[in-house]
Amino acid sequence: MQFTRTLPKELVHRAAVAEVFLTDAKRTGEDEVLLAAQLPRLHAFHDDTLAPRTHHDPFLVLEACRQAIFVVAHRCLGVPLGHRFLLRAVESDVLDLTALTTGTTPTEAVIAARIEERLRSRSGMTGLRLAFTVTVRGRPALSARIDYSWMRPQDWDRLRTRQRDAFGLSRPPVAPLEGPCADAAAVGRRDPANVVISPPRPTGDGGSEARLVARTTHPTLYDHWVDHVPGMLELEACRQLALTAAVASGTLRAPTALPVGLSARFHRFAEMDLPLVCRTAPVLPGADVECTLHQLRTPVAEARIGF
Repeated sequence: MQFTRTLPKELVHRAAVAEVFLTDAKRTGEDEVLLAAQLPRLHAFHDDTLAPRTHHDPFLVLEACRQAIFVVAHRCLGVPLGHRFLLRAVESDVLDLTALTTGTTPTEAVIAARIEERLRSRSGMTGLRLAFTVTVRGRPALSARIDYSWMRPQDWDRLRTRQRDAFGLSRPPVAPLEGPCADAAAVGRRDPANVVISPPRPTGDGGSEARLVARTTHPTLYDHWVDHVPGMLELEACRQLALTAAVASGTLRAPTALPVGLSARFHRFAEMDLPLVCRTAPVLPGADVECTLHQLRTPVAEARIGF
């Protein structure tokens, strides 16, 4: 596997070369693909945390796996580049945090991807369930599983038009809703530009809630224009609110912990120009934090995060 240059940015659905982490891909079997990734020493978004800068953030490694879903579809299965993709479920677990220790050079990782299930309809294959094992310096560092699907551009447009019409929204979306943001340190961030939720408030049942604050100018979360709230942005909102809730409950002493476990499901598109509310359930000692995302009282996504 080579680490000297990145894969083409269009292959991983990124606009900026700096946001491409994959450097190679090789199909090793009918259901197996081996990929190479170079993780930057200090990423302006993913590594902007209050945690000691001695380890890569697990969400950075998960992003490398997310980029791999496009490579498997396009390069290995012949899905046309113009097709649209959507996340359905994401899981990840840190296997060895010490394997994610940073060094004086960019980290080289090998990602073993395995097709666990092919999703089909009458028109043919429409999606996959991929399982990943990420190895760094010969040590298994993280496992992940991603369910996703794809569709032709014309089918995507029909689907998006139906949903936006049901909400009485214009097509295309107007500018996203913005507003006051939470304090950066409270959500475990250093740079206020990387805060994606409003100031949290208690819900009265032991949980907390905040509104997602979407900025389409963000160079990582909105690397390119999309007509909905990206799934990774939804996960980041859950992470930030879960971190504040864990600190407020006393489960964590400070917002410096890294997310070492994640399980999330996406139920429908989240619209940028409607309020998107993130809520946590009451945080129990030693348990993962459970989060839900709602829009117009309709469930959009749910996640469980362990720190």
